[in-house]
Amino acid sequence: MNIERAADILYKAENERRQVAMLSQDNPDMTIDDAYMVQLRNIARRVEAGEKIVGMKIGLTSKAMQQLLGVDVPDYGHLLSSMLLLEGQPCLADELIQPKVEGELAFCLRAPLKGPSVTIADVYNATEYVVPALEIVDSRIKDWKIKLVDTIADNGSSARLVVGSRMTPIHQVDMRLTGMTLEKNGELVNSGTTAEVWGNPAAAVAWLANALSAYDIELAAGSIVLAGALTAALPAKAGDSFTASFCGLGSVSVRFV
Repeated sequence: MNIERAADILYKAENERRQVAMLSQDNPDMTIDDAYMVQLRNIARRVEAGEKIVGMKIGLTSKAMQQLLGVDVPDYGHLLSSMLLLEGQPCLADELIQPKVEGELAFCLRAPLKGPSVTIADVYNATEYVVPALEIVDSRIKDWKIKLVDTIADNGSSARLVVGSRMTPIHQVDMRLTGMTLEKNGELVNSGTTAEVWGNPAAAVAWLANALSAYDIELAAGSIVLAGALTAALPAKAGDSFTASFCGLGSVSVRFV
């Protein structure tokens, strides 16, 4: 397939805030490696334009989402400086196309992680602290009708992220049994535990470090890693507000305007 052409389509769609057809429709033989090459091409463009990579996000960590797309592994995308919202800073809905909100744990690394042999213990040792986070996903693919290669090429459907200000050392967190509630406009809509993320979100981070080694990429010290959603994503529009609260770890909120 033509990597450059596919990257152009998604790059323009994001900049122009418009939806495009599934890439996999016109490229039925598109592979996962092709899709990551498209993603990396557009990340390189944005870095060349002055943006910075601040971390990575992991997607498709829950069994329900994997079954929905017919896959058995997660995927990942890059987090850029332009995506990061400070707590209390509103999210501008008109900058996005069809956003949704997910509650996640964010790992903040004090040491680098590079595969291919990273373990869960390595993730614990490299993590400075964890914080509650909200990921705002968005798809440039029309109506969220995507296959795995479409979302990978589209940078894992990344858009924005908000990280909480309460920092908890990872060794103080039960990575299997920490509960989360996700509220929309003051109403409890979803709840789950960290076990929903591959049994332990640290396992997802280890998977990511090992998967990135195929492209000679490491998770750098200081990186933010979004480990994957605990519950289904909720659609968002101007006027909506969302809060994710984690037992013992505090909460994080965002408002759309």
